[in-house]
Amino acid sequence: MRNFRVTIAFLGTAYHGFQRQDGGLRTVQGEVERAIQKLLGETVTVNGCSRTDAGVHANSFVLNVFLDSTIDERGLQFGLNGVLPPDIAVLSVGSAPDGFHARYCCKGKEYVYLIHNSQIKSPFLADRMYRSWYPIDEKKLDRACKDFIGEHDFKAFCAASCDKDITVREIFDYKVEREGDVVKFTVSGNGFLYNMVRITVGTLLFINDGKLPEDSIPKIIASRDRTLAGKTVPPQGLYLNRVFY
Repeated sequence: MRNFRVTIAFLGTAYHGFQRQDGGLRTVQGEVERAIQKLLGETVTVNGCSRTDAGVHANSFVLNVFLDSTIDERGLQFGLNGVLPPDIAVLSVGSAPDGFHARYCCKGKEYVYLIHNSQIKSPFLADRMYRSWYPIDEKKLDRACKDFIGEHDFKAFCAASCDKDITVREIFDYKVEREGDVVKFTVSGNGFLYNMVRITVGTLLFINDGKLPEDSIPKIIASRDRTLAGKTVPPQGLYLNRVFY
């Protein structure tokens, strides 16, 4: 039995997140496991680097899986790409040591959130970006987002349903930049709480809209009070961009 490290990309629109769900809901994990069963005849459980919410996408998502098959890395990559749905792609396959686990060996992640900042909607971006017509001052938000960097208790920036006892996380970097009509929020850290990225983006949008002062982030962090932070922006703008090992 060999341990394979597999990197995939997926469009999350049609899925209820990565992790397999009760009730037969369609998930990325379920599709990958079905594809392996179809290709190799093996019933397996794949280990993902992260859970993702329904509608969230991934540019680079790492999983690992133990297989009895003698198939090589190239055969597994191209074989899976031949049977997976068109909105899931295998980017690379490599051998991994037996002790490698995609989730527990992960040292950090980088997320990107994309906003189509235009008064005119695009039919091609509806499921891939959040649209906000109100003008976004990306330079102002790039200054404000730096207050997230460092090790903090992010209790105020997680969903009320978050079940983590420890809510301290370290943000390595955060930046906001514009590419034409697209405003890009890029954040990396050693871990993220439930809805944390989407709430930090929503808080920055509140600052942009004048609903919160530009220097409010340190005070919200110190408060540990979710009601003081901004809205939770929709999932379709969020991408897991990189995973660090």
